[in-house]
Amino acid sequence: MTWTTRSPEPGDIGWVIERHAALYAREYGFDHRFEVEVAEIASAFLRQHDPARERCWIAEHEGARVGSVFLVRKNDDDAKLRLLIVDPSARGLGVGRGLVQTCITFARSAGYRRLTLWTNDILLAARGIYRAAGFQMINTLPHSDFGPAMVAEEWELHL
Repeated sequence: MTWTTRSPEPGDIGWVIERHAALYAREYGFDHRFEVEVAEIASAFLRQHDPARERCWIAEHEGARVGSVFLVRKNDDDAKLRLLIVDPSARGLGVGRGLVQTCITFARSAGYRRLTLWTNDILLAARGIYRAAGFQMINTLPHSDFGPAMVAEEWELHL
């Protein structure tokens, strides 16, 4: 493996917000509302996360941050996979697949029975990763919350 994961350090959560905002604006035309959404998710994690049942992983390649994913508690039985991102410099290295598998493994060990996530139909690579990991789409809803018209998708994996 040419990349590693670690727990977040000071500055990492700010990087997660910045990377999401910049990459999604450039690649998909998302507007500032997406950055607000990511910042709110990240802020909630920092304020209230339970280390025994919630985590954030930062992926590094050659000393640089190249990805992240969060696992947060929804309720006693359900966890949510949040804020998966892989920097273009690391695409093709298996970072996305590895981060998703890390979430699944942790969710099982933390006693969750189901792992859910929310994504959009235009995020083809992420959707492929989720499908390959065994997630199934359970709901869709058209929206334009971040600018462009797209379809929101809810996915779940029974653990």
